[in-house]
Amino acid sequence: MRIILLILACLFGSASHAGVDIQRWTTPSGARVLFVASPVLPMLDVQVDFAAGSLFVPDEKAGLAGLTVGLLDSGARIGATMLDEEQIAERFADVGARLTSSVDHDRASVRLRTLSSAAERAASLEFFRAVLAAPSFPEDALTREKARHIAAIQEADTQPDGIGSKRFARAMYPDHPYGVNATADSIARIVRADLEAFWRTHYLARHAVVSIIGAVTRAEAEAIADQLTEALPQATHAAPALKAVTLPQRQALRMPHPATQSHIFIGMPSVQRNDPDFFPLLVGNYVLGGGGFVSRLMQEVREKRGYAYSVRSTIAPRLLPGPFEISLQTKRSQSGDAIKLVETLLRDFLRDGPSAKELQAAKQNLIDGQALRLDSNAKILGFLSLIGFYDLPLNYLDEYPRRIEAVTARQVRDAFARHVRPEHLVTVVVAAD
Repeated sequence: MRIILLILACLFGSASHAGVDIQRWTTPSGARVLFVASPVLPMLDVQVDFAAGSLFVPDEKAGLAGLTVGLLDSGARIGATMLDEEQIAERFADVGARLTSSVDHDRASVRLRTLSSAAERAASLEFFRAVLAAPSFPEDALTREKARHIAAIQEADTQPDGIGSKRFARAMYPDHPYGVNATADSIARIVRADLEAFWRTHYLARHAVVSIIGAVTRAEAEAIADQLTEALPQATHAAPALKAVTLPQRQALRMPHPATQSHIFIGMPSVQRNDPDFFPLLVGNYVLGGGGFVSRLMQEVREKRGYAYSVRSTIAPRLLPGPFEISLQTKRSQSGDAIKLVETLLRDFLRDGPSAKELQAAKQNLIDGQALRLDSNAKILGFLSLIGFYDLPLNYLDEYPRRIEAVTARQVRDAFARHVRPEHLVTVVVAAD
């Protein structure tokens, strides 16, 4: 396995060493750009990110961020021509391009993959620009998507995982947008004017991050970034202040559901993306519950006692403190014992940290796995957008193995002591009464 990883590192090293290959600049419209030249394949990948996630949506219109980014390509104007959803899809397909979008708590992302040859690239970028800068948000498309979202929400609200994850988010973030999930009512309240206003307020040139990787030159990349951002709305107001996260008080909540197993969630708001404790937390979490079958939680909860088929812990940094979470499913009859065991394992880890053997294994696995996380242009594009949106150091990828290797057991203990505090842990159990 080590040999395979070394070969991958050699094959993709020139593209994955950010300190050498990432170039960064700002467009005249104020957008930040990150670019990696990758001439091996005749492809171009572009992602544009906006601070337009659910964090920026009022509670009563929860779901607006997802509807907005999802309907960008439902209708757009190119010059004097208004294209509908089918025509836009056909034009991308005709030039072999693919447009996708996504949204999370912090950002909305729109991605284009196209051939880098001049004709196909020019056509696909023209359509991409129209989708970003001149969307029309047709009423019929909005009606259809609202119905689809409502149906999905209603289905999720019958499932124990869906019920638990929503209640868990609200318990961790009781008065914050991070704790709000879309409901059938909030989706129903959204009208076309809301999408237009959200786009005009949050899809701003000055706040855009453009990530580019592919077989183009620096000059061509500059032209691409300018083309995509020059027609975006311009900021006429200061960015809104983000509401601070307040840590919850320790609590345990039970949600009734006739499931055959108990679904258990334990956690709290923990760490921001650019926090210097990120690397010690990453290494420590790998030991605790992020390392699959080698993690302490999996060994103790599953392998030794058979309480759960799967148990894991995650650290999810965001613009504001994102969650630390432990989740598992177990038989109703043993849920109490499973929770006590998890709490004991967490308490012991907070007190003692990782052993020397666990620490070294975690660091080795994280470092070795980095090559596989950078083995395609699409994966590198994801890191470019991460670095750009969260304003991480340009040498983040180069420094990753060195920062991991430098982590000590003391740093892990100290970081967890700062960010995972038992007096703020919330527990949600979804199970039959």
